[in-house]
Amino acid sequence: MAKKLRIYELAKKHKKTTKEMLSLLKEEFGLKIKSHMSVLSGEDLEIVEEYFNETTENKKNQAKEDKKEKKEEKKPEKAEKKPENNENISENKSSNKKNKKSNKKEKKKNKKQNKRSKKSTKREAKAENNDDGRIYIPESISVKSFAEKIDENANQVIMKLMGLGVMAGLNDQIEFDQAELVALEFNKEISKEVKVDEIEVQEKDLDFEDDEKDLATRPPVVSVMGHVDHGKTSILDAIRDTQFASGEAGGITQHIGASTVNINDKEIVFLDTPGHEAFTQMRMRGAQSTDIAILVVAGDDGVMPQTIEAINHAKAAEIPIIVAINKMDKEESDPNRVKQELTEYGLVSEDWGGDTIMVEVSARTGDGIKDLLEMVLLVAEMRELKANPNRAAVGIIVEAQLDKARGAVATVLVQKGTLHDKDYVVTGSSSGRIRAMFNSKGEPISEAGPSMPAQILGLSDVAEAGDKIFAVEDEKTARFYADRAKEQKREERLIQKSNTNLEDMYEGIEDGKLKELNIIVKTDVKGTVDAVSSSFSKLSNEEVFVNVIAGAVGGISESDVLLAQASNAIIIGFNVRPTQGALQMAEENNIEIRTYSVIYEAIEDVEKALKGMLDPEFEEKILGRAKVQETFKIPNAGMIAGVLVTSGSIPRRAKIRLLRDNVVIFDGNIESMKRFKDDAKELNNGYEGGIGLEKFNDIKEGDELEAYEIIEKERE
Repeated sequence: MAKKLRIYELAKKHKKTTKEMLSLLKEEFGLKIKSHMSVLSGEDLEIVEEYFNETTENKKNQAKEDKKEKKEEKKPEKAEKKPENNENISENKSSNKKNKKSNKKEKKKNKKQNKRSKKSTKREAKAENNDDGRIYIPESISVKSFAEKIDENANQVIMKLMGLGVMAGLNDQIEFDQAELVALEFNKEISKEVKVDEIEVQEKDLDFEDDEKDLATRPPVVSVMGHVDHGKTSILDAIRDTQFASGEAGGITQHIGASTVNINDKEIVFLDTPGHEAFTQMRMRGAQSTDIAILVVAGDDGVMPQTIEAINHAKAAEIPIIVAINKMDKEESDPNRVKQELTEYGLVSEDWGGDTIMVEVSARTGDGIKDLLEMVLLVAEMRELKANPNRAAVGIIVEAQLDKARGAVATVLVQKGTLHDKDYVVTGSSSGRIRAMFNSKGEPISEAGPSMPAQILGLSDVAEAGDKIFAVEDEKTARFYADRAKEQKREERLIQKSNTNLEDMYEGIEDGKLKELNIIVKTDVKGTVDAVSSSFSKLSNEEVFVNVIAGAVGGISESDVLLAQASNAIIIGFNVRPTQGALQMAEENNIEIRTYSVIYEAIEDVEKALKGMLDPEFEEKILGRAKVQETFKIPNAGMIAGVLVTSGSIPRRAKIRLLRDNVVIFDGNIESMKRFKDDAKELNNGYEGGIGLEKFNDIKEGDELEAYEIIEKERE
């Protein structure tokens, strides 16, 4: 098999930068190289390698001559003693010898240049299918595109296919094996196209290993893992003295959050990753971006399914585990039972002769929390965590979402270097210049060093959670890498689209052997899209195929309903709501929209629907919507929303949601309702009034209020 090298590999081999190598190949050899990922092979590679070998040889010869001259300079007296005529003879001989050597080198050089010139002319005559002149074909290609690739008449290609027993039209797809046989009929050789992963290219080009001398100690990044409702966020609350758990539906953490804590003048960065099974992928990302895992196990509950998954993820990421046995304030808590159960998964407590640190804590009373933190610092010290702060920043996207007012927002965990505001950055297919940066407390900052979490504004699109982010020197570089990744994504979507139209995929459905449930997923943050989609896909069985045809961030819009109508899909929203237009369109076209605030309820509903075991359901009936026109702060009553009812009516008894950009901010009860100065039982369409929400004051102009009630009904 012919030897092949990519340009960046060739540059590395001959100790040159990729830029220098590209310049040399274009100027010295006249090769049409497109990028650092282009392939060099065959005669081209031989000539280039010969050039470098010759250069190395010349350097060696020059070094020998220099050494010889230095020796001769050291013997001037002996040369003076020789007769004058002998000196002339010697000089002539030396001169002739040098001239002969020089002529010989010149001839050799000319011969090489002629060879390169011929090769360059031959190359320009070839079809530009690839940098090395070969014809590259993907795994599947349309007849029309294939004909263009091999520079042959499409009708002739169709005739050759017919001769092989393949009946295909211009727009039909043919496999590589079929294309190869046709190409041979035209005396042409084709090769299979190898797809380059642009995300990997970014990492290869924009990251590098630092010298040991440039490294400095960095804070540890700790991932808090465990089963749902075992007290992960409560432990963080005890550490940070905050109350995040009460702000999330069902008390379950559903977004990855990052925060910095100062302990004994040392910083620790905590990632609070979700514990529910649906967030397996998010938890996996959390483990891979951290140094230490705190595994929270409830003393009264013991090892549960998500506890085991958390252990597996931490082990896969090869990070040490510290076990926090929580809820020790409860009488029924039994730490020995927990330790016994954990031994089955390779975690043996230190006091049982093992090497796993286990700390008994109570998030409610605060007991053991200080010991837990001291253990974290001890493990961090043993690991000698270091990074180079004085270089272009490399980090990981922890979470990303779209904010209507601020645009694309991303939470970044810096891993190497220092990220500055105004830096140009690229992550996957998104790029941009950082407009503003905030720390974990929401305060503006100008830079973030290794292990520091930061929220950044300025990306062109919503980034992919889990992707690497790189600081680059200018906008051109950032756009170059982002555009390549975007183009690859577009191609992949086109391939997926063409695959869904293949008849053989639907044969089973048409025969009644396979049924398909199409789902469109809309969520409030990016990381949840993947988790929800993955959970639904796992529900597929032998009889029903669950197909998540689209997943995105934001409220449910009219375009989502149109897509659902075209693909016979249902729409599932997680912590988002449909627009008024989308609701009307869905009702007119009999499109089902289901919204949830806790993900496992959605998964259970879909699972039951697949099994045909749905229990009597509680149907949600939308009563009306109102627009917040202004807000008033009333002493002893909190924030009151001055609203105009835009559809239906808002009864005082109804449940109410506060929507901001169609994302649910509050879901609860109405505390007060007034029409002018009088208490009111209901606000009708077109009327204005004042509404106060129960234990909620974060109301802003432009928000929408949606009134609804729950009605029990039998499923059909």
